[in-house]
Amino acid sequence: MLRVALIQQTAEREFAPNLAFLEAQICDAAAQGARFILTPENSAMLEPDREAHRAKARAEEAHPLPPLFSRLAQETGAYLLAGSIAVSVAGDKLANRSLLFAPDGSVVARYDKIHLFDVDLANGESYRESALIAPGGAAVTVKTPLANLGLSVCYDLRFAALFHALAQAGAEIITIPSAFTVPTGEAHWHVLLRARAIETGCFILAPAQTGTHAEGRRTYGHSLIVSPWGEIIAEGGTAPGLVIADLNLSEVAKARQRIPSLSHDRPFTPPSFLSG
Repeated sequence: MLRVALIQQTAEREFAPNLAFLEAQICDAAAQGARFILTPENSAMLEPDREAHRAKARAEEAHPLPPLFSRLAQETGAYLLAGSIAVSVAGDKLANRSLLFAPDGSVVARYDKIHLFDVDLANGESYRESALIAPGGAAVTVKTPLANLGLSVCYDLRFAALFHALAQAGAEIITIPSAFTVPTGEAHWHVLLRARAIETGCFILAPAQTGTHAEGRRTYGHSLIVSPWGEIIAEGGTAPGLVIADLNLSEVAKARQRIPSLSHDRPFTPPSFLSG
C-alpha cells in the first residue's frame, strides 16, 4: 500500500505565503505517513497579471521553491511533486514546469506543460496561457521505488492521447496538478479525471487550486484521487488542506486485465470527408 497526499491550496500572488503554507502541509502529510505528496499547478505563485507574472518568474536555479522542497524531501523521506512553477526559459516566455523530488533531495524528473489554455468562457473570463508560456514538447515518465509515474499538468487532461502514451510507456500513477476554473470544473473536472483513469488503468492524482485568488480569479478545488477502475477514492471539496488515501498498486494490473484496451491499438487510415 502506498499512502499519498494531495495538497489543496488557495495560492496567493507572492512566493512567501504560498511556500509557508506548502511547508506546513507537507510536514503534516508526512507525519500522517504519506510517502508521495503533491501540490497543485502554480503552487509557488498564482499571479493573474501577465506582466507581473513574467517579472516575478525565476530561472529554476534561482527559484525559491526547489531548495525548500529539496530540504523537505530529505527531512520527510517522501517523494514530493511540485505541481508546477513558472520558470524563465528562452526569450520572454516561461515554462509551466512540474518537478519531482526524491527523498535524497534531488530533482529526478521535470515536465513542462504541453497543452496551453487559450479560451474565452461564456461568463466573460478569458485566458491566453500561450501569451506567457512556452509549450513543452516531451511526455515524461519516471520509475521510482514507489511506482512508475506519468506527469501532466491541468489542461493536458483534455488530451487523451497523452495519457494513453503515458500508460503504454508503463505509468501506474498519472499526476495532474491543476488550477481549473470554476465553470469548466463544474462541467468537466470529475468526468474527465474518471475517464482518464478508466482509459489508462492508472491511478489518477489531481491536486487542485481552490477558492478566490488575486483580482477575483476563482478556481474549482475538488482535488481527486481516482482508482484505475474509475472510482473516486478521495475528494477535497472546496477548502484548502490535505486529501490522503492509501493506494493498492495491484489494482492497476487487475483493471488492465479486465479491460486490456492498452494492448488493442490497431493502425487505421486517418478520416477524410467523402462527397455525398
